Order: sequence, then structure tokens, then C-alpha cells
Amino acid sequence: MSPDDSHLREEPLRRRRVYEGKLLHVFEDAVRLPNGREARREVVEHIGAVTVVATDDQDRVVLVRQWRHATGRALWELPAGTREPGEEPAATARRELTEETGYGATEWRELGHGPVSPGYSSEEIWFYEARGLSAGDSAPDVDELLDVELFDAPRLGDLARRGELDLKTLAGLALAGVALDHAHG
Repeated sequence: MSPDDSHLREEPLRRRRVYEGKLLHVFEDAVRLPNGREARREVVEHIGAVTVVATDDQDRVVLVRQWRHATGRALWELPAGTREPGEEPAATARRELTEETGYGATEWRELGHGPVSPGYSSEEIWFYEARGLSAGDSAPDVDELLDVELFDAPRLGDLARRGELDLKTLAGLALAGVALDHAHG
């Protein structure tokens, strides 16, 4: 931590486990604020995830479409997934791209990483760019039903305008410098 954040820092006092799931752990924390008052914080712990901007030699981006129960609809997203315990983010990115889409890549570049929803979650996501794609067989998890498709800039722009992309996808495309064509539609 940098010394210049001491006037903002909250001191943990107590932690109560609320829920223990396969993917998420939920806690209710008591913290002391810099002004001495006590406050309550709800925290969702998550091991972290990756997402991959995989682009073919025609500058089309690979997206997967899957049903998202929490939103009650299917969304188009960059291939992504949760890290395994001890797994390096780059290894997760390679594994998830192949599992979800069947594509492999010869060129990889880390684009950055950051917290997803720091107001209540510890989840951090790492963004990668993959090029030099070669098609292969996918092997999604047994509970994953996925459509896989390549999208050019005009079609990506259409999906963004219609709200059919999640925010990690929009962030990944921006980090990779993919310009969404908003002139169409």
C-alpha cells in the first residue's frame, strides 16, 4: 500500500462467513474507518479470472455466447474463465481459449488487469490478447453450452449498441485497441 492512502484506509476488525460456495465465498466484515467509526462491509471473495481477445488474420474477434442465469439472457462475451488455485493467469488464458472455442494461438500479450467490482468483490480479471489463431476442438465444461463465432468491427458495434456484450468484453476490446464500428445499424 502506498503511504498516501492512510487517510482512506479501513482497519479490519471482525469477519463473519455468510456463505461458502464452489466459486464464491461471502463475508460480512466490520471495519474501523479513519475517523474512528465502525462500518459494515459485505465482501464476495473470488480467486480471479481471465479473458482473451482472440483475433484472426482478418481482424475478426472470437466471441462465445452463453446463457447467463443471473441476467436471465444469453450474452456474447470474450472467452473467459476462472483461475484454478495456484494457476498463473497466462496459463488460465491459454486453457480457457482452447476449452471454450477450440482455438489455439501462437502470439500472446498481457493487456492489463484490475478489480472487477471493488465495492463488494475481491475478483480481479486479467486481460490477454491472442493472435496467430489455429482452429481445433473445443472442450467446454459439462455445464457450459456455448455458441462460438467470429465478429468484425461493424457486428461488434451492433452487439454493443443492443447491450448484448458484457462489460469485461467491452473493456477487453478497448484494451486491445479494437475499434467498434458504431456507424452501422
